[in-house]
Amino acid sequence: MILIQTSTPILISQSVETRYLCNMNSLSTQIESLKKEIASFSIQNAKELEAFRIQFLGTKGVVKNLMAEMKQVPPEEKRAMGQLLNEFKIFAEEKYNTAKEQIDDGSGDDKPAMDFSLPGNALLSGSRHPISLMRNRIVEIFQHLGFSVADGPEIEDDWHNFTALNLPENHPARDMQDTFYVQQEPAWLLRTHTSNVQIREMEKGKLPIRMIMPGRVYRNETISARSHCFFHQIEGLYIDEQVSFADLKQTLYFFVRELFGQNVKVRFRPSYFPFTEPSAEMDISCMLCEGKGCSVCKKTGWLEILGCGMVHPKVLENCGIDPQKYSGFAFGMGIERPTMLKYGIKDIRLFSENDVRFLQQFTGAY
Repeated sequence: MILIQTSTPILISQSVETRYLCNMNSLSTQIESLKKEIASFSIQNAKELEAFRIQFLGTKGVVKNLMAEMKQVPPEEKRAMGQLLNEFKIFAEEKYNTAKEQIDDGSGDDKPAMDFSLPGNALLSGSRHPISLMRNRIVEIFQHLGFSVADGPEIEDDWHNFTALNLPENHPARDMQDTFYVQQEPAWLLRTHTSNVQIREMEKGKLPIRMIMPGRVYRNETISARSHCFFHQIEGLYIDEQVSFADLKQTLYFFVRELFGQNVKVRFRPSYFPFTEPSAEMDISCMLCEGKGCSVCKKTGWLEILGCGMVHPKVLENCGIDPQKYSGFAFGMGIERPTMLKYGIKDIRLFSENDVRFLQQFTGAY
């Protein structure tokens, strides 16, 4: 005989020799007995709930064992037997689900009801990324001078990234910006600077222009403590009548003193950029050694902070602006460099490693 392990052994079927002797009436009686046992089963906590599941719904439980007997039922009895067993299974599952809901919502004995008068769990406040902090601070300073913020695409075409900026194909200055090109469309590339946004704004023909352009840029550079294949830039552009280099210098003087303090020293060095003429590099006194010379400033006491110059007449012409009537200045800087100076960070890779221990240091900055 095959027995089901319950509090009362139940005869399900007999050996093959005696064939199937249980008729539907006897099976119905047995199932009714099991239903009474299920109904009287006490479930007050999670432990008793699990005991019920194992005994009746588990892989070796009553329901599974009853279902296994279906293979010995004659074909003409299978439909009626199956319907009876399915109803029994649903009965057991409903008992289980009802008890589980009561325990989950706290109505069980082992789990007290929720006290809504208690204070809620404290939420940990996050912090902005140091790059975001510096970007927002730079934007804030230039907004005080009347600059607005402009944005543009990171996947750009050759015209807006190079050619319109007086950098035609095969120009040697392109070698300074090793570029990521898009394989599916060779004319597309990942922008190497946010100057593409300057071109797009000038092409609109809405003058005067006084804007800054922050964003992420990409260059195929070896990743090290001082360089990365992607970084952040912020560029500025001012186009109007009778704009001079003196306007450029006073704007940048105001910016660095607001950012680094009134005691910072500034110097301009002649330089070359295809899109500005004349051009200059702007240095500030090293904040780490106070201009005395250290390994960070290479013993010079100065740190390069940005490049700038008067917008080249050819660039104005490429954008449909009359260089005889309008002039302007432009500048550009990486955001990582001033961030590293501001917070004393010596490795640029820390910005993109997502180390929470590093990022938590900037909670409440600015």
